[in-house]
Amino acid sequence: MSVKITEPIDGAILNRLHGKETAEGLDITVKGTCPSDASVAVNGQSATVNGEEFSASIRLQEQETTLIAEADGESDSILVLYDKNSFKRYRFSLDDDIYFLRDLARSNYKSIFDNPFLALWKRLHDTYGTRTNCNLYFQCDDFNLTMMPDQYKSEWADNADWFRLTFHALQNDPNEPYIHSSYDEVARDYDKVVNEILRFAGEEVMNTFTTIHWGEATVDGCRAVRDRGINGLCGYFVLHDGRPKVSYYLDREHTEHLSQRDYWKDTKEDIIFVRHAIVCNNGAFPPEKIPAHLGEVAANPYQGEVLELMIHEQYFYPDYQAYLPDYAERCETAVRWCAEHDYEPVFYSDGFIGNPG
Repeated sequence: MSVKITEPIDGAILNRLHGKETAEGLDITVKGTCPSDASVAVNGQSATVNGEEFSASIRLQEQETTLIAEADGESDSILVLYDKNSFKRYRFSLDDDIYFLRDLARSNYKSIFDNPFLALWKRLHDTYGTRTNCNLYFQCDDFNLTMMPDQYKSEWADNADWFRLTFHALQNDPNEPYIHSSYDEVARDYDKVVNEILRFAGEEVMNTFTTIHWGEATVDGCRAVRDRGINGLCGYFVLHDGRPKVSYYLDREHTEHLSQRDYWKDTKEDIIFVRHAIVCNNGAFPPEKIPAHLGEVAANPYQGEVLELMIHEQYFYPDYQAYLPDYAERCETAVRWCAEHDYEPVFYSDGFIGNPG
């Protein structure tokens, strides 16, 4: 048996709830396995060894720290991240978005917030301070982003402190469009969406976190968006029939880890993943069920520091087959719960996952 660090795992993101935080840093416990009764040191500090297991107290001070365990001439190393001076925070993300832009293009409103969908998010921002990230399609049946006028460009910029736009997919269909896609295919669609956002709304509204449609993409596809400025991806990170779903390219081990965490970083690919705390259009979450669910998530020290709230645009519209008459109520219930429980609205692109540090 060789020495191996088992806890935390490589890419783990640790905050005040995962150790003892002081002005000097975050004290965590590093655990692992080793040859029986070996002499083990972690980052030069002697570890306590009990049979074939070891533990050591290590202080994290930097945002990234390499942990090195050594025993009998062998070593194992991982990289962990420190969410310094962490605090409770949330963001609302919108998926599958394009219809509100079609309405803006056709209606010649005086303000973008004359559109009913955007009016909802403006009201939530004005009331609760909510920050919202909108993940866009390039096209639907009878509209594409090249048809969106730039007459509102200054208004987009004026509201970019709380409402931002980024890439989601080329279009709604087919399902899981990027599950087998190449780097070039995802890059092509990303560029089509983002080039139009820059034209009609400006660089101020761009964001560095998104959700790729269906939360599925090859590692090459994720590299394509990473190379274009996307630092993080959001998803469900669940197992369905034992297989990862809405988990991008992650294997079962890392999907299971993220299913119980707020966040994790693939250190090899330099991509941060954030787990959705709730999908508000899910049938399991009528307004009266949302507070209890968020309360349960928040009570878990590994899940309650960063709440990623999400809903899909199409459920807002009465002509959609699965229209939700209580769409706005669901959104406001989730946001109100966050406000009442001292969660601060953030964008993950501002600082380290929304934390200026």
